[in-house]
Order: sequence, then structure tokens, then C-alpha cells
Amino acid sequence: MMQNEFLDKHKSERVLVTGGGGFLGGAIVKRLVKRGDHVRSLSRKLYPGLETMGVDQIQGDISDSETVARACEDRTIVYHIAAKPPPWGRYQDYHQTNVVGTQNIIDSCLDQDQSRLIFTSTPSVVQNGKDIEGADESMPYPNRFNNHYAKTKAIAEQLVVKASRNKLKTIILRPHKIWGPGDNQILTRLVARAKRLKQIGNGKNLIDVTYIDDAANAHILAADKLGKDPDLSGNIYFISQGEPVLAWYIINEFLKAGGCGPVKKSVPFRIAWVAGALLEVVYKFLHLSGEPYLTRFMVEAVSQTNWFKIDAARRDLGYDPQISIDEGLRRLEEWLKNTT
Repeated sequence: MMQNEFLDKHKSERVLVTGGGGFLGGAIVKRLVKRGDHVRSLSRKLYPGLETMGVDQIQGDISDSETVARACEDRTIVYHIAAKPPPWGRYQDYHQTNVVGTQNIIDSCLDQDQSRLIFTSTPSVVQNGKDIEGADESMPYPNRFNNHYAKTKAIAEQLVVKASRNKLKTIILRPHKIWGPGDNQILTRLVARAKRLKQIGNGKNLIDVTYIDDAANAHILAADKLGKDPDLSGNIYFISQGEPVLAWYIINEFLKAGGCGPVKKSVPFRIAWVAGALLEVVYKFLHLSGEPYLTRFMVEAVSQTNWFKIDAARRDLGYDPQISIDEGLRRLEEWLKNTT
């Protein structure tokens, strides 16, 4: 069965999307509303765009258990997208959002007999500071995490897997580097730093990326499939466009779409990594506001090979990436022209 055909065969459900006003959450909400689901969003602020779509909005902090319980009330599916993103911040802040927030969602789902939980994680949970080529979901967590984001998301994953053994049906998705129209993370950072950017490493490293439409569709497929096949509960799936790309090719294409020139200068990986580590120490020691220009997380993200097999998602979820890199770049450039 083709992916779009599967999505079309659907009965309306009552859905909660945490972080429904964000990049990925918003894309999921749009698809759910379009196919007739009754959608509620839990976010830190209210979004006019969600109100226009008729989305029921609850404003609050996901680390507050009472707020989460109210948001989960009368829902049959929860898409838990909200998280504190990388690359920088205090551990306690990451823990409150990514761990406590996830536990609150799990507790509310169990208390209120929600049938399905789709949890958005990240491939960062298995990254170990080394190149990764074609790994699958059997790859273990590293012995040590070098950033709070990966550590807290790994803890959250384990909580979700544990909950799957306690009558809650769950699936964990690990989309890699989501991009496309509406991006306020990767693209925004690159364009803001365009004039100072330097290529880190030899530029030959391959990475996975996931176009926003494919990432959103993967989540909806996961919920639909889980509703039909409870044996999938507790599973974890990598999600991407299925075609690794050269990291610095795609970075330069993003810059081009944003009206910036390509990166021309380079710096060796080791020098950049040490510089990132030193900046982290300085920011922590001096309690500086904002985030360092460079961190170890950022250095590894753009200089190391990191791509994963999506065979399991294709087989179990019927996931089939629909948007090619070239088509995605065309859409991104068009969107940027219409928004600037």
C-alpha cells in the first residue's frame, strides 16, 4: 500500500500534539486538521496560526504535571514533539523539559488510558563522537554523552520504552536534521552566521537529512500503523530522506537558498573541536548568557559522517520519503523568496 493511500483511509480521532506551534509540530498539526482530526496543542505560548485552523490550544509548561494532565484529557493519541533543542543550555533545563516533561506525558497517558504515544527523539542519542555509516536501530547508546540534549533525550527514550511494557502503546521516531520551509533552527543559524562560517574537516562527510513533509508524514504513519498493529509498540525507528548527502554541499545549498554565498574557508576538525570545548568551559565558568559560537555538538554535527538505515521504518510503517533533495531545495528557496 502506498504511503498517501494509507494516510487517506482514516477515521477522525482526538489528538494532542505537544509543541504544536513549532516547526515539526506545526507540520503535523496541519496534516491532522486537514484529514479531520480534532487537534489540541500544548505549547509555551499561543499561536494565531493554530487558532485560525481551529486547534484547541493549551498554554503551559510541559514540566508541569497538572498542565499536561489537562492537555491529555479526552485524547486518544499523543504526539510528543516538544523538547528543549540543542546545542546549549543548563542540564537542569534540559532535564526538566526532555525528561520530566516526557514522564508527565507518560503518566497522563497511563492515568487517562490514552491508546497511543508517538515520541519524537533524535539520532543524537546514539552518536558516540565517531563516524557512523549505515547503522540501524540496534546501535547502543554511547558510554558517555558530550551534550545535555542527547543525554536527556536518551533518558526520555528509555522512559517511553518502559511505558510500552505497561499497557501504553508507543513508537519512538528518530528523524535526522529536519529542514524545509518554516525552519527556524538549522536555516536560521546558518544564515545568521554565514559571514563567519568555516568548513570544519575535509568536507567529505555524509549526513542524513529529513524534509519536513516526510518527517511529519512519518509521525502520522507511525500512529496509524500502531493503531492497527500493537506488536509494533516499543519500537524505535530512524527517519530520513533515505539518501545521505555531503554535509557541506547541503549547508552551501541552504546558504544559497537564503541568499548567501558558499563557505570558502576551512579549519581542521581537531582545532574546531578543541575550540568548541574551550568555549563551553568559558561560558560555564563565567555564567555567560546566550550560547557559544561553537560547541562540540555543533562541530561533530557538521564534520562527521552520520547516516542511518531506514529499512525498519519502510518495512513496519510503510514510510517512503516523497521529497527529493532537489525538490526540497526548490521549495525552500521559493518559500524564502515569499517570506523576505
